[in-house]
Amino acid sequence: MIAITGGTIYTMTGEVIENGSILIKNGKIAEVNRIPIVPSVDMQVIDASGAWVMPGLIEAHCHVGITEEKKGMEGDDCNETVNPITPTLRAIDAINSMDAAFDDAVRAGITSAMIGPGSANVVGGQFAFVKMKGRRIDDLIVLAPAAMKIAFGENPKVNYSGQGKSPSTRMAIASMLREELFYAKQYKAKKDSYQKNAKQGETFEEDYQYESWLPVLEGKIPLKAHVHRVDDIYTAIRIAKEFGLAMTLDHCSEGHLIAKELAKEGFPAIVGPDLASRSKIEVQNMAFKTAGVLHAAGVEVAIMTDHPVSLIQSLPICAGLAAKAGLGIEEGLRAITINAARICNVSDRVGSIEVGKDADIAIFTGNPMEVFTKTLYTIIDGRIVYRDACTKV
Repeated sequence: MIAITGGTIYTMTGEVIENGSILIKNGKIAEVNRIPIVPSVDMQVIDASGAWVMPGLIEAHCHVGITEEKKGMEGDDCNETVNPITPTLRAIDAINSMDAAFDDAVRAGITSAMIGPGSANVVGGQFAFVKMKGRRIDDLIVLAPAAMKIAFGENPKVNYSGQGKSPSTRMAIASMLREELFYAKQYKAKKDSYQKNAKQGETFEEDYQYESWLPVLEGKIPLKAHVHRVDDIYTAIRIAKEFGLAMTLDHCSEGHLIAKELAKEGFPAIVGPDLASRSKIEVQNMAFKTAGVLHAAGVEVAIMTDHPVSLIQSLPICAGLAAKAGLGIEEGLRAITINAARICNVSDRVGSIEVGKDADIAIFTGNPMEVFTKTLYTIIDGRIVYRDACTKV
């Protein structure tokens, strides 16, 4: 049992509690109080006086543990670049939780992340939402599959036109995705019909590839669309609406140019990595102002690093730069906590400090979006996984 007492609690539900307290039992938040807790003999007490107490930060799109640092080809399992349609790939089969970036994340107060394949393929495979501390990935999973990666624009074009096969144009990317979804939808209809009308002794031959699409077609998980340019954003929306699918707009680098239109469509945006170079044509309009413009128009926004494009420990600084460029302090914090949790469909467990949620908590010397702020404690599932060397407890 852990008690966090003192400090300012930013619940991310709209409530800020001065000099309050939090009680953690069995990995969950058991109490959130407006007064300090009276400690008992079986209670570990963390004195957070003068500190910011927040829900653990959330990275909404990255490749931690799939593209490992300093390991070259041997540690790069991000893209299977031989087949443009790979829905059966699962992030959990490639995430190395011993990658040093996991510890970097924890030291920055980041407690969970959405991790998955890259954008070389039209359909890249399944993302997973995981906690950031532990040796076995199976023990870290919060939600898997959590999303199906799809990609538009330069990345699939560059990869496959270089191999002398489709897709080499944006038209081919859209066509191949439509065809895949068309057959997946037919497969689901046949399976649904069999389950409803099957006679004794009849069997249904399952197709492993199209089975991977069922959580998407059933509305359980969204498409996770790699889109930078305006035309690619609109194509992704067009296809998602054609098939009636949920979707997140990841990167959304030119989203600020069409913010009002995106607000009408209702798809959330995961913006970034803006702390990176404009390394290709489709990111020429990338800017930290994008998140703020989208939010002002009514789009729900999260911030990402796309690690290792920007390092995962820079997540709160990326949010701070977006806040400076128009997103604002409160919404900047929400973009790496509760907004990210909602967009990733895990807000029932993480993203805010509320009774019953996972005890994923970060304690900072101040606002984590400021560069000189230090992380004092990181707690995941009620367990202290990082403590600054200068702290007493």
